[in-house]
Amino acid sequence: MPLYEYRCEECGHRFEILQRLGEGSEGLGCPQCGRERLAKQFSTFAASGGDAPVQRTAPAGGCCRGGAT
Repeated sequence: MPLYEYRCEECGHRFEILQRLGEGSEGLGCPQCGRERLAKQFSTFAASGGDAPVQRTAPAGGCCRGGAT
């Protein structure tokens, strides 16, 4: 099951919940204030395994060597 992040539109509290794919916020309440006005947030994930920087560009020389394009 994916982990989804919600923000309460009443008090601003952010929380995460495991839900089945495609489920919405129906029947959910904010764990802080109990209100049901929730907004699903776009959240990012983090890869574990160390503090090495993420390489976002191709290494020098590119990926296609030998003249192939």
